Amino acid sequence: MRKLKFLFVILAALLVVAMPAFAQGSAAGGGTNWVAVAAGIAMAIASAGCGLGQGRAAASATEGIARNPSAGSAIQTALIIGLAFIESLAIYTLLIVFVKM
Repeated sequence: MRKLKFLFVILAALLVVAMPAFAQGSAAGGGTNWVAVAAGIAMAIASAGCGLGQGRAAASATEGIARNPSAGSAIQTALIIGLAFIESLAIYTLLIVFVKM
């Protein structure tokens, strides 16, 4: 509990110190490209979701084939179609990132 309080105090101190840095204008007139930052975060979230989804799909397909080897070809077909749909999420997100930048 004491470590949690200490972590909270450190985090609050960092936020107080960082606030004036965000309030200052830049000398060159340019600012942070928040669209690029948001696009990078969105791509990271989409990639993480795709990775988790593909891992779970592959694990479930492997389990299904191990339990019923005769249904292996049907499970493999469904797995490949499912992985294509999962991967399309990352591709669509990448497309949105390039369109917004």
